[in-house]
Amino acid sequence: MEFLSNLIVNIGVWIKGLLVGGGVAEHGAALVVKAIGAVVVGFFPLMVVVFLIWAYRKIAARMQGRLGPNSSGTWAGPYGILQTFADAIKMLTKEDIRPQGVDLIPYNLAPILVVFASVMVWAVIPFGPGRGLIGADLSIGIFYILAFSSAALIVFLMAGWSSNNKYATVGAFRAVAQLIGYEIPQLLAVLAVVMVTGSLSTQDIVGSQDVIFLVTLPVSAIIFFLASMAEINARPFELLEAESELVCGYFVEYSGMKFGMFYLAEFMNSVAVAAIFTTLFLGGWRGPWVDQAPILGTVWFLVKMGAVIFLWMLIQITLPRLRIDQMLAFNWKFLVPLALVNLCVVGLVNKGTTEGFPGGASAWTRGSILLGANLAMILATWGMLAVGERQARRRREAWQAAQAGELEVVV
Repeated sequence: MEFLSNLIVNIGVWIKGLLVGGGVAEHGAALVVKAIGAVVVGFFPLMVVVFLIWAYRKIAARMQGRLGPNSSGTWAGPYGILQTFADAIKMLTKEDIRPQGVDLIPYNLAPILVVFASVMVWAVIPFGPGRGLIGADLSIGIFYILAFSSAALIVFLMAGWSSNNKYATVGAFRAVAQLIGYEIPQLLAVLAVVMVTGSLSTQDIVGSQDVIFLVTLPVSAIIFFLASMAEINARPFELLEAESELVCGYFVEYSGMKFGMFYLAEFMNSVAVAAIFTTLFLGGWRGPWVDQAPILGTVWFLVKMGAVIFLWMLIQITLPRLRIDQMLAFNWKFLVPLALVNLCVVGLVNKGTTEGFPGGASAWTRGSILLGANLAMILATWGMLAVGERQARRRREAWQAAQAGELEVVV
């Protein structure tokens, strides 16, 4: 039971003991154990994505009333589960076609860097309590995540600009406009969480959620989720790829495994966003019986992450894509102002609950006050939107009446 209570750490200690017993120096054994841990953390999103693509196809087919991977007992495996492996082999064996006039260095680096940035985010994701279930418990963990998530902007620009294709270039600049715009409300939502917890460490943020922040900070959670949907190119914000308009956008000139790497990175980013949302707003690995068996923290984390991924699938499958002007207007005219107001309100309420109570407010008292402030913001926003919609309807009716009057005069 002692071994199972902290399984990952004990496995690392066991491997290190084997290496030291085999004549390896202690510092060398420690380095090997860290390397094995890095490989495990790096391969985790890759393996998850393989089954995520299969699940996405099955769920999409079920919801949209069409066929998905469904071959049972054939080469595709039970329920078509091997279809994704077949697609990966196909990507590896397809011819790598390179158009004339490309800038070779950024053209070839872009697919590598987009996967690299997607993998590096996982280094600071806490899969469970303690230091054994996180790659590196950095004191600036959230800053690290935001920095690597912003790297995609440069990669997309590299891919589109170096491809010597007008469609790819237009797709790259659309990607830049979308990602820069939606990073602002995403960052402001994260800052609200950081203010409440007083730390940038992902483990500290999880440890501070005696009441999950989805309940106490629902406005921040909604803003972060919507902005993240735009960041990972998910509908209704699927303007980066826009295959019906830009023929796959910034990576239209990529083929074979290079195309597959962009496709892989898109799903890896979706999994990463689910993990980050779980860490920031769902309490991460916290759950019942984790104190008795820390390995259950990993189970709770994966269950919560799976729920977020399923929500992403529902939205991705059901909603249509917005126009570019609608997407940018929603961000700059609604989401950014709301995120700024939310940051100010959360900061004031957090300051009041920290200093306004002798010895500080309890977690439940503080959470209740933050929830009340968030509900007030939601009601105020709802009221302002209703008033704006009513005024817009009156202007439309007045314009239609004027048009009708002019038509009668002409007749």
